[in-house]
Amino acid sequence: MCYFCAVQKERTIAFHTLGCKLNFAESSSLSRLLEKDGFRKINFEDGADVYVINTCSVTENADKECRSVIRRAKRYAPQSQVIVVGCYAQLKPGEIASMEGVDLVLGANEKFRVADYLKHISPKKSLDEKAAVYSCDISEVNLFESSFSFGERTRAFLKVQDGCDYSCTYCTIPLARGKSRSDSVAHAVEQARLLAELGIKEIVLTGVNIGDFGLRNGMREESFLNLIQKLDEVDGIRRFRISSIEPNLLKDEIIEFVAHSTRFMPHFHVPLQSGSDEVLRRMKRRYLTSLYYDRIGKIKSAMPHACIGADVIVGFPGETEKEFLDTYRFLNELEVSYLHVFTYSERENTEAAYLANPVSKRVRHERNKMLRILSEKKKNAFYRSQLGSTKPVLFESKTEDGMTEGFTDNYVKVKSAGRIHSGEVIKATLMAISGDWVMAALPDDQLYSSQNLLQSLTT
Repeated sequence: MCYFCAVQKERTIAFHTLGCKLNFAESSSLSRLLEKDGFRKINFEDGADVYVINTCSVTENADKECRSVIRRAKRYAPQSQVIVVGCYAQLKPGEIASMEGVDLVLGANEKFRVADYLKHISPKKSLDEKAAVYSCDISEVNLFESSFSFGERTRAFLKVQDGCDYSCTYCTIPLARGKSRSDSVAHAVEQARLLAELGIKEIVLTGVNIGDFGLRNGMREESFLNLIQKLDEVDGIRRFRISSIEPNLLKDEIIEFVAHSTRFMPHFHVPLQSGSDEVLRRMKRRYLTSLYYDRIGKIKSAMPHACIGADVIVGFPGETEKEFLDTYRFLNELEVSYLHVFTYSERENTEAAYLANPVSKRVRHERNKMLRILSEKKKNAFYRSQLGSTKPVLFESKTEDGMTEGFTDNYVKVKSAGRIHSGEVIKATLMAISGDWVMAALPDDQLYSSQNLLQSLTT
């Protein structure tokens, strides 16, 4: 009899997730599936019978991070079984299988069948044994697995799309997650209704390339606009956010719909990657700076108060000082509210890894620092522009100083000392910037007195 079947007591399981919100949504769904199979989820530090490590391929140190988590798991529970899934597991299953402590490696097509595979493996008996590996060619991956994550907070991340058909020269995601494929509008709506029943107030739509929503089996059956129009009708969900959408897929109709919706928030995250057309061409992005500029202008014209985030990569192969400064100037003059800055790092099996004229690591880090400073200036300027306005705030959790924090509709992070319950949406006046927060004054009997405001800002 296999080890799984022989053990009659309730088995415990713990998760560690690396990378993006999509990974967290999938880990959450894996957890629920395994709990239905009789596992009891516990904290990572509490010594589980089984550990599931959901990996990422985007970070430069994926190998180092994975090994570190495996060692921690074995330190907490030496006899545990360790399963590695996720993008890194799909890209380098053999490398992970040879790591000490790993029992099972599952690729993109197999990770949602963890319980089935566990029934047929036993813990390794010697260090010389290799882990069992189940991973198919990524070209065969065409199944969409719906996922969502939520915890004690009032926000959930709902996966509506997976994979990518783009060929950006720096990216391993198509190799790790396969072709673009989507949930159906009808099922995504069902999931949103379920989250509403669970008490969730805000849903963030997530995926690899969510603007490409609607593809199933290589055929376009629906569109992202169809999806958000139907989700807008779901009772019980106060807010929807679009996690990230490519500029070439952010159509006028989507912007106009969000502008007139009371449930879709005036908050966009639009990847740029470079403000130099020459670099964008080398990256094989599907737009140039003129289109990106037009999209940001369209958002701000329809929603002047909208918050807009942007991704940018520094140190791409061949990026000259002029091309970097073109990026800096472009972003400096653009009405974006914050930046996510990434330092380019070489990835195996990507075209960019073989491009000429790599940028030195010292220069890459210097450029990263310059753009992170610019991002702080952008965020502070955006926050200052919102002071004095009254915004609906979804309050989520208590801070260490006893206040309650939350976000406005346009993604300003606020906190208040008023009498507030998690999950409440309250109109609040934005009063003053305090570190990473904006202090909010509540209405009527919850009004934040000037004395309390001053005391909060000085403690």
